[in-house]
Amino acid sequence: MPHDLNDACREACNACADACDRCATACLQEPDVKPMAHCIALDMDCAALCRLAAGAIARGSEFSKRICGLCALLCDTCGKECGNHQHQHCQDCATACAECAAACRRMAAV
Repeated sequence: MPHDLNDACREACNACADACDRCATACLQEPDVKPMAHCIALDMDCAALCRLAAGAIARGSEFSKRICGLCALLCDTCGKECGNHQHQHCQDCATACAECAAACRRMAAV
């Protein structure tokens, strides 16, 4: 796999994981947390999978393409949920998820 493609995907995964962590933390501080429960759960799942994908890429794992394919799917789902909320942290997370999903799709396609 091209080295720059690996780096771009790994960086997008790490950035998305960070955005998801920030979003989940901010959602927990909203005055009414209950409507944010699904967003928080997806944020946590997405952050964990993005970190797994970044690690797999860094290690040159034979499973990195498959992990990236699943990561793209979860990023799409998380980004869609976050996009439904008007909080800035959710909007920032939705953007990071879209960027990560695109990078993971490119990675999975090679």
